[in-house]
Amino acid sequence: MDLFEKLRNNLGPIGSPAREFNGHHYFAFPKLEGELGPHMRFRGKEVLNWSLNNYLGLGNHPEIRKADAEASAQWGLAYPMGARMMSGNSDLHEQFEKELAEFVGKEDSFLLNYGYQGVMSAIEAVVDHRDVIVYDAECHACLIDGIRLHKAKMGEYYKFNHNDMESLEKNLQRATKKAAEKNGSILVITEGVFGMSGKVGSLDKIVALKEKYEFRLLVDDAHGFGTMGATGAGVGEMLGCQDGIDLYFSTFAKSMAAIGAFIAGDHDIIMYLKYNMRSQTYAKALPMPYVVGGLKRLDMIRNSSEFRDKLWENVRALQNGLKERGFDIGDTQSPVTPVLLQNLTGGIPEVTALIRDLRENLGIFCSIVVYPVVPKEIVMLRIIPTAAHTLEDVQITLEAFSAVAEKLANGDYRQKTTDIASETIEVSAEAAAE
Repeated sequence: MDLFEKLRNNLGPIGSPAREFNGHHYFAFPKLEGELGPHMRFRGKEVLNWSLNNYLGLGNHPEIRKADAEASAQWGLAYPMGARMMSGNSDLHEQFEKELAEFVGKEDSFLLNYGYQGVMSAIEAVVDHRDVIVYDAECHACLIDGIRLHKAKMGEYYKFNHNDMESLEKNLQRATKKAAEKNGSILVITEGVFGMSGKVGSLDKIVALKEKYEFRLLVDDAHGFGTMGATGAGVGEMLGCQDGIDLYFSTFAKSMAAIGAFIAGDHDIIMYLKYNMRSQTYAKALPMPYVVGGLKRLDMIRNSSEFRDKLWENVRALQNGLKERGFDIGDTQSPVTPVLLQNLTGGIPEVTALIRDLRENLGIFCSIVVYPVVPKEIVMLRIIPTAAHTLEDVQITLEAFSAVAEKLANGDYRQKTTDIASETIEVSAEAAAE
């Protein structure tokens, strides 16, 4: 068989539903237009947007826009040219690393050009074939791909049930035995906030297990950095166990509303990573506007609680309102707000009808998440409150979900599934003209 033939006929588990329901550019790869924020345009109509990981509302903040523009004008997007190790280092890169490390309570940090490839590379660099990884079953794809790199090096790994300390301890016992056989070590990997469910990782309980087992802990706190803890330093700060996190990682793509990432820990370990992370050794350094802009963002997060306070005001209003209307939002303990729709008899077609109603008639834009990201029997609507939203935005959204709840109860969306499944979604003439 020709290699490309099998690709043409199969878009995979995520792409196949989009093809089946003519959903490209609608359910997948949608195009939001207008100024970045809660009110944007989708296919020619204004919508209330709940799909941006812009937690603190910094993405379009006037001070941030000014800092980004001035840095771009001064430095351009090319500077510094080259990888950090060769020709791409600067005082500002190192200043940013110092300030990030201080903010999360670590000795040092390493600035990364991208989060996904950065944490993959960090995992690959830290462990070798003798070592054993133990990881949470709901770890993000970037962590799973890093673990796959470990597998490619013939490394051992064990998965523990999500946030289940009994399961973790059993796997630590297995890992301890295996590491002793191979003369290796153990790395435990988990998250601060799990980005789909919004659950907080049991970091304090994991750190407590260090009294019984010898291991190091890597935490991906992408959704916790800037939003959780007294100062925004993350879930470790919130749970009082930041010192027990050996490698603290976060991307800038969430609270910082930017590109890039960092990993923080002991100085000697960060120095090792600087010389051994292939994704950084052989790739261009983070461009200067992102460094200067990042310093400004960190300064605003560090020196003002108003962004976190407003975020959490909106989070509480939205999540309480959804629960009052009978919606299942799981066990979220963070701004991530999943609306879990289970055992819909109309299946995916029923959900597509619901999403179209939200977007076309009720003016609400939120993301839809299906298998394999969530179990087959569940469809998730994922809502991300931000500090840029208002309580009026929340109230409008809750009224829309009241209408959705009534239509779900009446079976209205099931009645539309036949039409939805056979209909090709076309851009309206009005939207096309715009």
